[in-house]
Amino acid sequence: MAEIPAEIRRLADERAAARAAKDFTRADAIRDELAAAGWRVVDAADGGSSIEPAPKDRPGVAGDPPDVLDEATTVDVSLHWVCEGWPEDIDRAIGAFRRLSGERTLQLVVADVTGAPADRWGDDVEVVPVPAGAGWAGARNAGLSRSLGEVVIALEPSLEPAGDVLTPIIGALSEPAVGIVGPFGIVTEDLREFVEAATGPCDAIEGYLMGFRREVLRQVGGFDERFRWYRSADIEWSFRVKDAGYRVEVVDVPVVKHAHRIWETTPPDDRARLSRRNFYRFLDRYRDRWDLVEAGRPPGG
Repeated sequence: MAEIPAEIRRLADERAAARAAKDFTRADAIRDELAAAGWRVVDAADGGSSIEPAPKDRPGVAGDPPDVLDEATTVDVSLHWVCEGWPEDIDRAIGAFRRLSGERTLQLVVADVTGAPADRWGDDVEVVPVPAGAGWAGARNAGLSRSLGEVVIALEPSLEPAGDVLTPIIGALSEPAVGIVGPFGIVTEDLREFVEAATGPCDAIEGYLMGFRREVLRQVGGFDERFRWYRSADIEWSFRVKDAGYRVEVVDVPVVKHAHRIWETTPPDDRARLSRRNFYRFLDRYRDRWDLVEAGRPPGG
């Protein structure tokens, strides 16, 4: 039986208390959080319950290849994209990494919801076919489950490396206390509004580029698959990594931001609605977690 992390035990206890208080809405929400983190609750007839690792297969992602996170690493860095359209953007990023990786070995993975041919990005790219109904986080997790690198980097297609991105990321992650790094960090003073962070510790790393060790992904689990739209999924996962005892930090790397296609092509009213729904998911879990905020609890907070 796998060792149950302290955070998972805490959630299981919270769920038990919610069930005892007949707050079944809250109990169901916590069950979803546990499932997103890779754990399953088994309720007994006498009212008790137990917690156990969820099966490795991921329902809803048809044809998903097996999870390899427990296998030995075979490359230096795993690079991951989710393709929801505009595959030429990923062409641009992959081409730049091929040119700029130096002697480091790479695993290139695209979780594709468009039905593109398996060889669309080249023979050295592993394409994970994902049905559109899996949502953004489901697609991201399908790709991340294939990680064979000691360091994993999850990227948005809009980001293009303009120099050596890997060396500073690998260097920053050599510090065991650091869980996630990236060039775009944000901080908050009220757990409602987030602003750009300077280099160093921050509250969350934005999903344009998130670098982390594979062991952190194994420990914390993937992105919460309730986030079918990408906004705030990066904040929620950053806080989950911090809750596991790690720091998240801004690291300067040479990158260029291009047009963010999903954002720009989604109607403004839909963007607002989907973004608001996702942020409420984040707040539902972390609205009072001032211990995870660099600024600490505000006066009178």
